[in-house]
This record gives sequence, C-alpha cells and structure tokens, in this order.
Amino acid sequence: METWLMLKRICKASFFIAALSLEACSVLPGSGPSREIITQTGTWESEDTERPFAFIEVDAFTLNILARRPAPGLRGYFGDRRPPARQPIGVGDTLQITIWEAAAGGLFSTPVVDRLSPGSRSAAIPDQVVGRDGSVSVPYAGRIEVAGRTQQEVESTIVDRLRGKAIEPQVLVNVTRNVSNTVTVSGDGANGALVPLTQRGERIMDVIALAGGFHSPLPETFVSLTRDGRTARAPIQSLLDNPGENIFARPGDMVTVERAPLTFTVVGATGANAVIPFQQRRVTLEEAVARAGGLQDMRADPDGVFVLRYEPVAVAREYPSVSPRLLDGGSVPIAYHLNMRDPKALFLARRFAMRDKDILFVSNAPLTEISKFFQMFLMVAQPGMQAGVIAATVK
Repeated sequence: METWLMLKRICKASFFIAALSLEACSVLPGSGPSREIITQTGTWESEDTERPFAFIEVDAFTLNILARRPAPGLRGYFGDRRPPARQPIGVGDTLQITIWEAAAGGLFSTPVVDRLSPGSRSAAIPDQVVGRDGSVSVPYAGRIEVAGRTQQEVESTIVDRLRGKAIEPQVLVNVTRNVSNTVTVSGDGANGALVPLTQRGERIMDVIALAGGFHSPLPETFVSLTRDGRTARAPIQSLLDNPGENIFARPGDMVTVERAPLTFTVVGATGANAVIPFQQRRVTLEEAVARAGGLQDMRADPDGVFVLRYEPVAVAREYPSVSPRLLDGGSVPIAYHLNMRDPKALFLARRFAMRDKDILFVSNAPLTEISKFFQMFLMVAQPGMQAGVIAATVK
C-alpha cells in the first residue's frame, strides 16, 4: 500500500512538472530563438516599439524582387565612358624631341641615319622631363609649354618658333615615359604597378593583365576602382561574364585586386554549425542547407528555416510589410523565412541565392525543448524514485 501511494505521488509530481514544462523551456539550453519568437519579433509592431528587423516570407513575389537586385558592378557606378581621345602631356612625362631640316648648313646638321632622305639633316634633343612649370627647353626655340597639350600641338609650336631660324624645320615629339596618364594597380599579383595608358584606351582587365594579373581563385577575387574620390567594388567574375562591366580606365584611376572569400554562417539545428565558404560564384539556399549537413531529424523545425541578412533600402522598400522606420538607415535587417514542410519550398530554395555574410539559422522544433526538459527532469528525479521504490520494497 505504501509503495502504491509513493508511486501515485511521483506520478502527480510528474504531471505537475509536465504542465510547467513549456514555461521552463525558456531557461533551458538552446541553439537560438524559436520560430515563434522570430516571427513575432519581426512582424509585431506597436506605436511605442520599433521592429528590430523585418520578417519576409520566401515566395515567388520575394524571389522576383531579389532577382531585380542589381549585381555589384562598376558600370552602374561610374558609367561606361570612353577615355578622351586626347591624352595631354603632363608634368613628369619624359619627352624625346627630334628636329629635321631640309638641307645642310642649318642649325641642326647631324646626318640622318635614314637612307631614304640623304639630303636632310636632323638633331635629337636629349630626353627631357616636363618640369613643374609644365615646360621643356628646345634649342633656339626657348622654353616651350607642353603640359595639357597633345604631341601634335607641341610639334606645331616648336616649328613656329624655329621658322626663320632653321631650314624648313620639321619636328617629332615622342613621349618616352608616360607618368601623367597612368593607372595605379595594386593588390594580389599586381606588385604595385603603374600602368601607362595609350591612345587606344585600356579597360580595367587590360591594366590588371599588364600589371601581372591575379593569382587568387576566380570566385574569391574582387576588384576595387577608386576614381574622383569614389570607390566601387565588384567581383572580377562579373567583368569577365559581362563585357559591359569591363569599363575603360581613366588617368589617375586606382585599381586594387584583392582576395575576399565569400562565406555564410550556419547556426541552429543543422548537421554542422560553422562558417562555410562559397567556393563558387553562386550558392543557393538549397545548396547551403546541404553543405551544412541538412536539417537534424531529431531537432530541427522544418518550418523554422531563416536567412538573416542586411538588404539595401532600395530592395527593402519593395516589400510592403517592411516598416517605414527601418528604411531610415543605409541598410535594412531582414529575416527571410522558408517553410520546408511545404514541398514547393524545395523549388523556392533552389532559386534563392545566398549572399556574402548571410546567416542561415534553423530553429529547434517545439517538442525538442520539451524533450530536453524531461531528460533533465529524469536525470534529477530518477535516483530519488529508485530510492523510494527500494525503500518501499524493503519494508
């Protein structure tokens, strides 16, 4: 009889504890917030409380908005403007000036090596660096201002200065060292090269190739272009895939090639919690879940798959459910939700592209928390229950 009473009391205590298990779940160890908490936090709003983030369901409407999001590139930021055909001489450039006369006996009497014009005479003036005043010196012509002018304009000026002094002078100006119309290339594989531009016009990939190219894996290589105090950054793969992104370089540009591995973080009820590299240009949500080891059968809530990221305001504004208060900053925190219990979600996951530094979070199923509580309860209560049964048996 005493044994029966003791077992009855234990059963009553067990039912009482089970009734409190849901409340006790909030203090149990866990891998993150539950699906209900994320949903309520992202959707609930009062007049006095601001949402910390937006909650967006992943559906066809959402995927269409994300598909319109422009990929990072250089063309949209700087425009595809060709460099001016006129590349003027600048301070620091080195010029070689050669002067011809039609006959001997003039100011310049050095024989020309060219056998096609045996009667002419010429003289090559030693290379000169354009001074800070933008000028160079030419014998019998004086100081010639060359900065900001083309080679043809300088040739005409020297001929005018020598007319009446030399015998039918002809002048050829050649820029042997171009430092004013250059692009600075640094970073991975570039070794700090200063690439001179030609009249043909070089594109960004051209100057990178002339500087030594890049050695990092293609999906992890990015190029940054600084022009007129502004900087834009884009994956180098986009310049290769879309020729329009491979814009023309301009004098004074700074091009930096860097290795920046793309990664996403996985936390929650998955096979692995880790920072996972993309290892390719594009990774979908379906692939991200697979790389994380899938959803754990005994823990995961299939209706609790979230991708957390910061979206540009231009993208977030297209979601009607985003609070206007969240649109005041430069970016908007968004929790994208996918219900993997729905078979259509598998197709949606294949179209949802992961972004660099995304967080993939899978919440625990509600029964998982209750199971944890009962396991802890049994660990504590079982020794006492066994002792009570043994004591009753002895009596």
